[in-house]
Amino acid sequence: MATAKEEKQFEKQMAAEKKARYLEMKEAGTLPVLAPEQIRYNRRKKFLGVFWPIFRFLILFGLCFVILYPLLFMLSTAFRPNDQMNDPTIIWIPKSLTKANIEDVWNLIDYPVTLGRTLALNIGSAVLQVLMCAITGYGFARFNFKGRNALFMIVVLMIIIPPQITVIPLFLQYAYFNLFGIGSLLSTTAGQDYISLIGNPIVMYAPAFFSNGIRAGLFILVFRQFFRGLPKELEDAAYLDGCGPFKTFIKVMVPNAKSSFLTVFLFSVVWYWNDYYVSTSFFNKGDTIALALMNLSATLNQQLFEGRSVGMRQIIVWLESGCILAVTPVLIMYIFLQRYFIEGVERSGLVG
Repeated sequence: MATAKEEKQFEKQMAAEKKARYLEMKEAGTLPVLAPEQIRYNRRKKFLGVFWPIFRFLILFGLCFVILYPLLFMLSTAFRPNDQMNDPTIIWIPKSLTKANIEDVWNLIDYPVTLGRTLALNIGSAVLQVLMCAITGYGFARFNFKGRNALFMIVVLMIIIPPQITVIPLFLQYAYFNLFGIGSLLSTTAGQDYISLIGNPIVMYAPAFFSNGIRAGLFILVFRQFFRGLPKELEDAAYLDGCGPFKTFIKVMVPNAKSSFLTVFLFSVVWYWNDYYVSTSFFNKGDTIALALMNLSATLNQQLFEGRSVGMRQIIVWLESGCILAVTPVLIMYIFLQRYFIEGVERSGLVG
């Protein structure tokens, strides 16, 4: 394989030879006569060659500004002393830096404990969801059974229907849980034939285990499309070797779907990490980073300002510090896995 330097040198050599041939033909008077359509085509191509790089730069610069502006503002504000927020001479670069804002938020939300609960809840739910969605997607991709199309339409509806529609029935189900009489057996209150699962991690684990967690419909679709693209001969060879359907899935399909597993896992972790709507419905306290960040303003007013009412401008440095603490674990994970993530996106059918 040629290196980038060798390819660039080859392109320069070819351009020089092309120019030399053109000069020779011009001196000899043997240049071909171009048709009017070809002349117009060459002019359009030359025009696009000059202005397209400029237009592309402006588009990319605008997109980078939209994406990076919140991050730059967060970094500029989080490490800025609170009294400098009202200084009109400071726009981006503060006169001095401080880590007191980070330390205050760290202690207010009990960051190590909250982070541990978030990892246990979100990573556990993401792992369960990836495994069960992979099995479900494989079933839709490779097996013919009655009602397959109807069930797959339900999967599509899972993508379309917002969670706000299903959260109330789920809340009632978990708050008064008595499936098959289990609630009456586990209840410790006299005369009560149900138990409340609100605040219990099972309210996140159970939907993930049954392929009904956050964005589960999309993950089933991704796995289905990927497994449909694999050659059927792989399974036929495994069946000839004596493998059953489940062993074929474990031994043949899973190794070929590593990139899709990683892509779906990262998406699932990010969506569980950022979720606060579903978590707010089923948890009473700031059990996760997202809930702690959502309640940070009220926490600051109660504990840091001792109940005094303060404006958003006064507490914004602590809010941005909380945002940094919230996004840092996800950024670290993405930095180490970005190469595999991009490869998985390209192979799983999410683009193109």
